[in-house]
Amino acid sequence: MSLPILVAIVTFGIALSVAAVHFTGGSKTATLSSAAHAVSRFAEDFPDEIVAAARLTTDAGTAFLDIGRGRFGIVHCIGDCFLTRIVTPQDVVVLNAGDVNTVLFRLADFTWKGGRFRFADAADAQGLLKKLEPQHSNSAKEAA
Repeated sequence: MSLPILVAIVTFGIALSVAAVHFTGGSKTATLSSAAHAVSRFAEDFPDEIVAAARLTTDAGTAFLDIGRGRFGIVHCIGDCFLTRIVTPQDVVVLNAGDVNTVLFRLADFTWKGGRFRFADAADAQGLLKKLEPQHSNSAKEAA
């Protein structure tokens, strides 16, 4: 068999495989349909945690769940899967407000670094920013 024919067959085979994966749902991305969906997904990985409040980003790709004692649960969409984490202010390496609706942070966790998260409600963004600030977790020590 000549090389050009072999290259054409291999190229066609790869293209056909990629198309098959795409059209059978392999390139579908996950989203969080509501705060209740985020709480439900978080409960699959952390069934003993009680969620007091949930904040969903505008792109429905990330939810921040207040689970008390200065901790937050995170549900983040990656591809067609969900990543879940419990985060404390001590886990946050960099924390900034992009604007009144945006929170940017970087985590010390090497498996997921964080990112830029935009909320529809400025109160959600500012509330999350305030709770993730390091001095918020130390306020009990200062009061004692």
